[in-house]
Amino acid sequence: MVAAHPDDEFILFFDRPFDPSFVFGKNVTPVVLYPPARHPLLFIAWFEWSITRALTKYQADIFLSLDNFLSLSTKTPTLLVVHDIAFTHFSENDKWVNRVYYKFFTPRFLKRADHICAVSEFTKGDILTQFPFVEKNKISVAYNGCRSIFHPLSILRQKEVKIKNTPVGTSEGSDYFLFVGAVHPRKNVHRLIEAFDLFKKQSKNAVKLVICGRFAWQTGAVKSAFDKATHQKDIIFKGYVSDEEVAQLTAAALAVTYVSLFEGFGVPLLEAMHSDTPVITSNVSSMPEVAGEAALLVNPESVEDIAQAMQRVYADADLRQKLIENGRIQSLKFDWDVTAALIYDQLKIICQ
Repeated sequence: MVAAHPDDEFILFFDRPFDPSFVFGKNVTPVVLYPPARHPLLFIAWFEWSITRALTKYQADIFLSLDNFLSLSTKTPTLLVVHDIAFTHFSENDKWVNRVYYKFFTPRFLKRADHICAVSEFTKGDILTQFPFVEKNKISVAYNGCRSIFHPLSILRQKEVKIKNTPVGTSEGSDYFLFVGAVHPRKNVHRLIEAFDLFKKQSKNAVKLVICGRFAWQTGAVKSAFDKATHQKDIIFKGYVSDEEVAQLTAAALAVTYVSLFEGFGVPLLEAMHSDTPVITSNVSSMPEVAGEAALLVNPESVEDIAQAMQRVYADADLRQKLIENGRIQSLKFDWDVTAALIYDQLKIICQ
């Protein structure tokens, strides 16, 4: 968007020092505002004080808020991007202070926004269902896109990634199913582990399960599922990995297994499509919309269903190829340039 409109001035607000490697265009001014907003009380301070003052100081014509929150106190016209309203479905998984914040502020954000961009048709429909005071024509859909670091790898490079990231067993490395994301209850990782263990019991093979993401799994459902697993040695917890490592792991995976209970979009699905990697995902919320014909859809609450999909992908090379080919087609529906153009058009409408 910035590069496509060199005559416009863009001010990017950060809540902490940004990576010095970031390269900004000549029409971009990066500004760090305090306090770092990673707690509901700090959200309030940042949006209602720091953002409000900054919008006035820089005489902004419009405020584009890209992540569910906005400033209620500013008079600057605002376009709000909403990724999901998961708290209305899974509030028990949030800290009480977060639940209170979301419940109080979200309807006010939706009312205050001059226009809303939802990241999927599902999220748009969810907003209209949960908050019926929002008018349908106030919401547009602007899909997420995929970063260019996600692309297919050569057979040789895939082999190198497998050797590096799976336990030494063969000179070729091991095939693996991949999960990428926060290890959060609604991500359903405990059932994924149970399903993988069932898949291994039913089909003797060397396949691994690689789990990437920040988490503390010393307690809870994920720990219990791992402790009960017969094939613990085949489950690899990578913890946090860099974006570049995620891209390589995605492109070398047997399949991406993303069986979340709820998503507003599901970016790992799109990343897998761009990497020529088959997908197993849930048949709920936004995931069928994003996956299209490029995935096997499963009931995320059925361990047996997930395990059966793993077996199908593992055993059927033709199915894997079909999912890859469908993914190449489905991925064309999601393009950052198209999304940027849609958002820019809405910014112009609001500013008129």
